[in-house]
Amino acid sequence: MYSLALVDRAWDRAVRPRLYGRIHIIGNDGPAHTKKFKMKSGARLKLLRRTLRERRALAQHVREIKVPRLQLDGKAVDTKTLDLVASLVMACPNLERLIGFYPVYGHDFDRLTHALSTRPNLKEHVWIVGENASITERSLKQLPPGLMDAEQGDSFLHFHDRWRSLSTLFLYSQKQAVLERDLFLQMLHRLPALRHLCISSFDVDDFDDVTLQSLPPLQSLRLQDLEGVTFWGLSEYSRNNSAKSIRHLSLVNLDITYISAISNILLHLASLQRFTLVQESSPEVAVGDLVFQPVIASQQLQYIHWDILLPGSANENLASSIRAGGFPSLRTLRAPSDHDGQLQMVCRPRAQIVLPSDKYSKAYRASDEVGTGGLGRTLFTSRKLAQQRIESARNSVKFKVIVEDEGVVQEVFDIQGFMGTIGSRIAYNLESDVPGNDNALIDFPDLIRGSKEVSPRDGCTGMWNASHHAGKKWWNHTERYRYHPVDLHRFF
Repeated sequence: MYSLALVDRAWDRAVRPRLYGRIHIIGNDGPAHTKKFKMKSGARLKLLRRTLRERRALAQHVREIKVPRLQLDGKAVDTKTLDLVASLVMACPNLERLIGFYPVYGHDFDRLTHALSTRPNLKEHVWIVGENASITERSLKQLPPGLMDAEQGDSFLHFHDRWRSLSTLFLYSQKQAVLERDLFLQMLHRLPALRHLCISSFDVDDFDDVTLQSLPPLQSLRLQDLEGVTFWGLSEYSRNNSAKSIRHLSLVNLDITYISAISNILLHLASLQRFTLVQESSPEVAVGDLVFQPVIASQQLQYIHWDILLPGSANENLASSIRAGGFPSLRTLRAPSDHDGQLQMVCRPRAQIVLPSDKYSKAYRASDEVGTGGLGRTLFTSRKLAQQRIESARNSVKFKVIVEDEGVVQEVFDIQGFMGTIGSRIAYNLESDVPGNDNALIDFPDLIRGSKEVSPRDGCTGMWNASHHAGKKWWNHTERYRYHPVDLHRFF
């Protein structure tokens, strides 16, 4: 594209938005940069900032910036790094996404948060709320609400005033940080374009059933590790008019007690296409409830992630509901904790479910110790158990075909068995949201850590320049990974 931009002005105008629309800076700075600028990291960010400040026309085209990992896992980001990224954000007036860099917000002022709050075209943002010393001290003397002072609450709300185009919002509490209930309600209703929302790990005093009922209309919703959300609150929310537009719903570690709550959710959410349920205990039929088939049903649901760790009647109820025609539009079922293969049996038969790369995994070799009755959520183990069920069914004779001629048996053909249902339109899936990950469902650690950016194996080495007459001095440069961005919409 750079060569095309040099042809003439017409080509330059056409290519320039493509060249500068998405800017990804991967890995560590090279030795030449660190030596020239006398910086351990951030030299390329400074060069990019200088270019965008001097050529405002180029800065107008920048929609997405990926900055390198400028801090180690679990380490706080220093102020100089935040200020450097903030100055880069301020140089891009039409910025929509800042990816790969999610510092913790501890209710203290920082330039990066302020810079992002001034970008009116921002489309997605991730809040990782951390602890604050004054709030922690206040919590030792009083009970919530009121742990946050007025200045902290007002500052947090004002960050959202210009985000009229924000469509995706993540809120994650780190170490039980505080973000009070009133702030949730006021913040969410200040975002008119909000369509995709993820809330995770907040205390019962911050987010509960009452807060859930007040959510604005959404298309995607993920609720994870929320002690204040109960099966009753979920059932009531599914009846609200604001929930009718939900297409993707994920309920992770909410410990839903009764299967009737799931039935109500699927019944009332008429637009639901993807449903995710992950928890340890099995939701059961309440004592005294009458059971009719299908127990749970949805006419439009196309994808189900169903992961119940402990054995119970949940898998059996879902399998029986599928057989009873409760999910006519279902096309994909992912069940890492499929005890005895009940859900695998109602799906389309597969000849092989293990991946070629599984045999090179330490986790897969360790799964040799797991029997067919083992419990676990690792996909390597789940795929191996599913393959064992396929092989076991294949070694048995399903039925015989006998060829006769005038009453005399000429030939007998044994038809081997299979695991699944012939004619089923449901695909049985045991692959991760993040390629190469052992967990089926993408989680916040995958987002915060991101993909590796150091010591590459398949990245760029610059060897295509090795034949230059100047030798190593010309082509040698820092090797970097081939970066794979984490799409926030995979969470839903």
